[in-house]
Amino acid sequence: MAKTQAYLSTLLTESYWPAETSRQLLDWTLGRALREAATVAPDRPALVEGLADGLAARRWSYAELVAASERVAFALLERFQSGERVAVWAPNVPEWQLLFYGCAMAGIVMVTVNPAYKARELHYVLERSCAVGLFVAGGYRGYDMPGAAREVAQRLPGLRHILAITEVEALALKAVPRDLPPVEPLDVCVIMFTSGTTGAQKGVMFHHRGIVNMANFTQERGGLGEGGVFVNPMPMFHIGALGHAAVGAVMRRATHVLAAEWAPELYMSLVEREGGTYSLLVPTMIEALLAHPDRSKYRLETLKNLVSGAAVVEAGLIRRTDAELGCSIANIFGQTEMQGVVTGVFPDDSPQDQAETIGQAMPHVAVKIADPVTGSILPLGQPGEICVRGYLTMVGYFGMPEETAKTLKPDGWLHSGDLGTMDARGFLRITGRIKDLIIRGGENIYPREIENLLREYPGVADVAVVGVPDPYWGEQVAAVILPAAAANPPDPARLHAFCREQLAGYKTPRLWYFVDAFPWTETGKLQKFKLVDSIGTGAYQPAARF
Repeated sequence: MAKTQAYLSTLLTESYWPAETSRQLLDWTLGRALREAATVAPDRPALVEGLADGLAARRWSYAELVAASERVAFALLERFQSGERVAVWAPNVPEWQLLFYGCAMAGIVMVTVNPAYKARELHYVLERSCAVGLFVAGGYRGYDMPGAAREVAQRLPGLRHILAITEVEALALKAVPRDLPPVEPLDVCVIMFTSGTTGAQKGVMFHHRGIVNMANFTQERGGLGEGGVFVNPMPMFHIGALGHAAVGAVMRRATHVLAAEWAPELYMSLVEREGGTYSLLVPTMIEALLAHPDRSKYRLETLKNLVSGAAVVEAGLIRRTDAELGCSIANIFGQTEMQGVVTGVFPDDSPQDQAETIGQAMPHVAVKIADPVTGSILPLGQPGEICVRGYLTMVGYFGMPEETAKTLKPDGWLHSGDLGTMDARGFLRITGRIKDLIIRGGENIYPREIENLLREYPGVADVAVVGVPDPYWGEQVAAVILPAAAANPPDPARLHAFCREQLAGYKTPRLWYFVDAFPWTETGKLQKFKLVDSIGTGAYQPAARF
């Protein structure tokens, strides 16, 4: 997307970027977006199953994807009503996108569930979202997902149907066509769960118009051209895939190649085989590509543009990516509560801006740096809370009005919990986090969930979970345990196994420490930064690493 005059010449006098409105917002539903793409490019490949070489991959043109999604909508309406919530718990398979657009056309709200979740986490998401249906995969990394679903269903009387995700196409072919219900652009279409500082996961409600425009603006700025090929290894339960790829590709009339998983060899083979031009990759993925010993065996010259989030891309990585892959990188910033992305650099921004900033606001988005206490706009360059207002703020947290009110204020400003600064041109920089958040390899991890679980373990008097710097993952999860009996602390191997049984693997602490006391303020607040400092200086030595 070419920069408008506002992006080129604006000079601010305070840390407030007014919404740039030269572009018109599309007042579309997801169903309309897909149908518009099929009208423009009916025969263009829309969705490709990204499997390893030698395996038969399913493909849908835009005309075929519209027809398949409509059949899925018919099948869903034989079992569910418009407005109800249906969850999907599976790794990356094309049925995610069929169900996503099928739900959207039927007016049904999709609830996304991380395939790495275990029964405990699945139960929470289904219960909190009041889901009446669940599409489930046969397994993930050896975990019996159907068995866990059946176990959870015994405690959820409102869950009417558990269906195998492999049955989606067969159910759709048997469905009887019917009139689809009216769906409006501001209707809720998706609930994605994110955690909060209190530890309770919250279901963020998206609406059609928000995700349609966010995906369009973001991929346009990142450089996804009309008819490009978006090779997507990101997990479909996450906004990075369901929004950026499944919707972004449709908005740009591009091809979405959905990789079955993230593996550098699979990714490179898909870029070569499908002529991939564009991807969203977190920095650790880019590092893995550049360091891969077999990279020279793959033809990757079609790959021209990358977008990256979760961490600012360092200048050295930008230079290496350009020199070795011939790719630009556009760094983006956002949150689930913002339906994805708020700011981003342009591919032709200076290397310094790309390396040191998270860019300028997307169209129709106002951003301010505010005093975290008073909410007043701060002077340029002064750190404060990043606040956002515009079409893309969430509808709210499902069933949690009090939590919604803490984040989304009556005047429309959404308080991100992230600290940053703004310069006179409107470029933002991240300086820290108000929220107690760990980002490991692009995954957001909220310590309170892990702490609450570990407090259930015998012999644990208290626990603090913190993020410690890691050269590969960005941050690593560490658990600092205050044992009930200092002379007889719990076995860290058993603690680790306990967490692996109850939590997704990426949340399980890899570093385990035991201490005699925690550092507290005079008002009784735990000073986690002191724990991190003690780990960094070596004052605390790990009892175990996994």
